[in-house]
Amino acid sequence: MDILFVTATRIGDAVLSTGLLGYLADRYPEAKITVAAGPDAAPLFQYAPRVVRVISMRKRAASLHWLELYVKVAGQAWDLVVDLRGSALAWLLWARERKVIDKADPGLHQVRQLGRLFRLDPPPSPQLWLGPEPTVAAERLIAASAVPLPAELPPLLAIGPAANWRGKQWRGERFAELAVRLTASSGLFPGATVVVLAAEHERPQAQPLLAAIPSARLIDLVGRTDLLTAAAVLKRCRMFIGNDTGVMHIAAAIGTPTLGLFGPSPIARYAPWGLDTAVVRTADAPETMFGPGFNHLTTDTLMDSLPVAAVEAAAQRLWSRAASKAA
Repeated sequence: MDILFVTATRIGDAVLSTGLLGYLADRYPEAKITVAAGPDAAPLFQYAPRVVRVISMRKRAASLHWLELYVKVAGQAWDLVVDLRGSALAWLLWARERKVIDKADPGLHQVRQLGRLFRLDPPPSPQLWLGPEPTVAAERLIAASAVPLPAELPPLLAIGPAANWRGKQWRGERFAELAVRLTASSGLFPGATVVVLAAEHERPQAQPLLAAIPSARLIDLVGRTDLLTAAAVLKRCRMFIGNDTGVMHIAAAIGTPTLGLFGPSPIARYAPWGLDTAVVRTADAPETMFGPGFNHLTTDTLMDSLPVAAVEAAAQRLWSRAASKAA
């Protein structure tokens, strides 16, 4: 059985689609699956079951990326085409069955939206497939940072201080204060090593946090690792705290207790998905944030009504819940 699975350009949306891909792999154990995804998200599917080909789909002017993808996949008869981008591609290919995402319901979580394609309730949860290389690479990164590697999980706290637009970035100085509080002797994770995750171009946003943590208790992964290795590192962490980003969704999918910080982005649709997840949001409502002067590229953070104490308290509640369940 040949399946074409067209998923997202953005990392977070691609992560949220992995549950549906896993469902298809389980439902059709004889399947050969081709995945088409954006170049940033494509590596997530390297070790996915039944996947025989991953097509990196870079956006081009005048939607020429769709023409390029059509040329690559039109020569085959497909048993099932799943298009999570809502394009016309599925209707131009020879296919026995098509599942094309409809216009998103803003009040419905993306995972539930995807589950509706196959009438799945509950919908399949996102998951990641690491493979041996990322796991080994993660161990080396941790070891190189002078973190001990006992049989049990070492005290690692992961923080994602950046985001893909400024409005939903909590200030780096506040992440720094939070990390100092949580790793203090009286904090939630006393003496923990802090893992900082972001892209290289996001280093200025991460810099206050990097500067606040002693080097002996810091693993600086800003621009220094790939997605699956980052996921393998996150799997070793006791908690992830960060803005609404792809890294947040990776942490939740890998099973790490995940606290998402939300301001202008929609919680109902993009909250981290999983049993050990939680969100904390600004006091200001999203609908008040997009005034006449708003500019997606230049408007500064819209997250200032979220105090450090509120995030610390939310982390404590999440950890208490996760620890109780584990016990």
